[in-house]
Amino acid sequence: MRDSAGFLLCSLLLVAPCCTEVAAPDPQPDPKTPCANWMGGAPGYPGHNGLPGRDGKDGKDGLKGEKGEQGLQGSKGDQGEKGTPGPEGPRGFPGYPGLKGDKGEGAYVYRSAFSVGLTERAPHPNVPIRFSKIFYNEQNHYDASTGKFLCSIPGMYYFAYHLTVYMSDVKVSLYKKDKAVIFTYDQFQTNNVDQASGSVLLHLSSGDEVWLQVYGEGDNNGVYADNINDSTFMGFLLYPDLDFH
Repeated sequence: MRDSAGFLLCSLLLVAPCCTEVAAPDPQPDPKTPCANWMGGAPGYPGHNGLPGRDGKDGKDGLKGEKGEQGLQGSKGDQGEKGTPGPEGPRGFPGYPGLKGDKGEGAYVYRSAFSVGLTERAPHPNVPIRFSKIFYNEQNHYDASTGKFLCSIPGMYYFAYHLTVYMSDVKVSLYKKDKAVIFTYDQFQTNNVDQASGSVLLHLSSGDEVWLQVYGEGDNNGVYADNINDSTFMGFLLYPDLDFH
């Protein structure tokens, strides 16, 4: 009897740990599945947007980016005001001599001049007075045989005469192309030697002639010359015409 009771006690001790396990609860079905054992409600409307959150703290500076492409050139700006002059710089060194230039053409000087005197007394009236004493006539533009100056270079000329008056009155005129240009009259004073003179600027063309002659009728040819008294006639070119070559 005592052995049966011991055996039963040992069996209960072996079975007790297995009976102490707690049964696991039954799993709950998913409410969204059609097999749910309860009825779910309709979804609600979306709520209003919430207020913006506060600005976050500034982040750390990022890495330096790559260099961008060069932009287009801008328009020219307005000119600025003139600045004050700067101080004078130091004197520079002398430069090297330049190259020798080409030889230039020499300027041609046009010349035409004469100066003559009277050798005979009492020239005839109304004809050119022939001044045969030659002081200067290098270009031979004055003809002593006719008493006329012949223009070879067109331009502006100066003519003058200085006459000794003796024994009678003098009336002379300077002619250009058969036309009297100026007149000079001097009245002789008895027992006296007088002077008559005149001058003029004339423009001459090639071929023009200029001379001096006694004009009028009567005793008006008192132009005189001897070894101590001269009567002279002269002329020269001042400048040629620009279109003369």
